[in-house]
Amino acid sequence: MSDGVTSPQPNDDSELAIEGALRPASLDEFVGQQKVRAQLQLLLEAARIQDRAADHILLAGPPGLGKTTLAMIVAHEAGAPLRMSSGPAIQHAGDLAALLSSLQPGEVLFIDEIHRMARSAEEMLYLAMEDYRIDIMVGKGAGATSIPLDLAPFTLVGATTRSGLLPNPLRDRFGFTAHLEYYEPEELERVIGRSADMLDVGLGETERAEIAQRSRGTPRIANRLLRRVRDFALVHHGGGAPAIEDVRAALELYDVDAIGLDRLDRAVLDALVRRFRGGPVGLGTLAVAVGEEADTVESVVEPYLVRIGFMGRTPRGRVATPEAYDHMGAVRAQEALKFDEL
Repeated sequence: MSDGVTSPQPNDDSELAIEGALRPASLDEFVGQQKVRAQLQLLLEAARIQDRAADHILLAGPPGLGKTTLAMIVAHEAGAPLRMSSGPAIQHAGDLAALLSSLQPGEVLFIDEIHRMARSAEEMLYLAMEDYRIDIMVGKGAGATSIPLDLAPFTLVGATTRSGLLPNPLRDRFGFTAHLEYYEPEELERVIGRSADMLDVGLGETERAEIAQRSRGTPRIANRLLRRVRDFALVHHGGGAPAIEDVRAALELYDVDAIGLDRLDRAVLDALVRRFRGGPVGLGTLAVAVGEEADTVESVVEPYLVRIGFMGRTPRGRVATPEAYDHMGAVRAQEALKFDEL
């Protein structure tokens, strides 16, 4: 689907190819996460020297920081095929057995949102990760028998946004766990610069910094905002290098403010500082006030507001900080002045 302009099919295919090319293909091209890159480089090089499958890898961190990209890079650096699946798609042990039994020697299996796999599949995965073997039950009741099935050596790369939901037996079987951190603005500027070059969008240093400042420390958001700026320049100026005014106008059009807050973020803050006088207020009540599900507020909105110091989580509920009042241009309630006492 395009953003308002329908192009012929060849152009659509070309655009999809460019978007796919935005993902770095090697650790050298990957921007940020320096410690994780160094750790992965050592792990993969040791496996190459010993001519074996690399240890299983768990990638943990918020959405949009590059977990899927790193899984692709692991397969590329290891010179192995990549098989991709997701936790929600593996709802029975049989689903996992079919997947594992079809792997080739050295193949990399990527399971996104691995914490959402069915429990029966998780238990089968324990033996597969440790001994490259699974037991398949044949028959039912007293006549049921277990048939062992040997697997080709493989590398499992699991990705999760909620590592705390992984059972300890599964987490402990990963040879390496990488915790991805949010990006600094300078790193995001490099991400945006690389993507702008690949999309043939001429961006100056000031324009890159403006987009980076509004990207919430997340490369996926940075690339998405860059594409919207490109679209704005294309529609209003027929292409060319977007000026800083174009960047600000495009992001304002898409409700992204100077520090990256979007419509829902501001709705939550507005309800908190004006309707509930800074809190404390329960998550469910706050979600109803903005017309969203509690899970959406908790998993999408809260992490960023807490990280930038606009919201606090206390035993009594969510509270707005004085910084939130300042940003929203609201008069501080007495409760906000007592935030540190909660």
